[in-house]
Amino acid sequence: MTTLTTRTTAARSARRRSRAGTRGRAGIGHTIIGVLILAVLLFPVYWMLNVSLQHSSGAVATPWLPTDLSFHGYSKALHDQGGHLLTSLEIAVGSVVFSLLIAAPAAYALAQFRVRGAGVVLLVILISQMIPGIVVANALYSAYSNLGLLNSILGLILADSSLGIPFAILILRAFMVTLPRSVIEAAQVDGAGPIRVFVSIVLPLCRNSLITAALFIFLFAWGDFLFALTLTTTETVRPVTLGLYTYVGAFVADWSAVMATAMMASLPAVVLLVIAQRYVAAGTTAGAVK
Repeated sequence: MTTLTTRTTAARSARRRSRAGTRGRAGIGHTIIGVLILAVLLFPVYWMLNVSLQHSSGAVATPWLPTDLSFHGYSKALHDQGGHLLTSLEIAVGSVVFSLLIAAPAAYALAQFRVRGAGVVLLVILISQMIPGIVVANALYSAYSNLGLLNSILGLILADSSLGIPFAILILRAFMVTLPRSVIEAAQVDGAGPIRVFVSIVLPLCRNSLITAALFIFLFAWGDFLFALTLTTTETVRPVTLGLYTYVGAFVADWSAVMATAMMASLPAVVLLVIAQRYVAAGTTAGAVK
């Protein structure tokens, strides 16, 4: 009996080791495949960085490795596109501030107050997300022409906020619906008014969702090309996306400056995503489970 038990235990241990070995080999294979896919996806970024660190030359003749480093492209890009980068920064930050000032109170009202027609309002917000951007841009061009908002930073902030506000309302409302009603009622019992409750209680609790909404609004505005192309007709106000578009002509002799501009334009998005990664993960899943 003891011998049989020992053999059974040994067989089970062997099966466990076999399954563990199979899972280990499968895990290594999946890791290799994942690394290869990541390398393919990131290769354009590497090539952009490689070309930006070369002397002024064509992109075709660029060596695979930046053996002879040069920052000529970055100095030329800062000279030619530095103002456009600052313009994009102003537009993106302004869009974030304006969008959150409108979206946060609207989301709070839709989430916590018994507003008649709230479902219709949410449906309209969802529908607005489906409208093609070129349709909105053409409509805004006619209105901006009458209002004198063409070629202005304020006009581009308002245009980019037309995309940011509906998105922020949906993100923030999904979290505010899950806020415990008892916390709000306790603050009201202590004498806090509606504005004090919203500013001192609700907004701190919604930090992750606010950061998530702000990050995506910033990325919307920073990477906008359609509104910039449609609503600006001169060089007085030109975001970096449009500046890069006009920078690349029919005959580009200095690709290092072009790629350096692209790298500088990509840097803010990368830095923000790395810094706010944990807040975004928490903010995007907020309200998904009750």
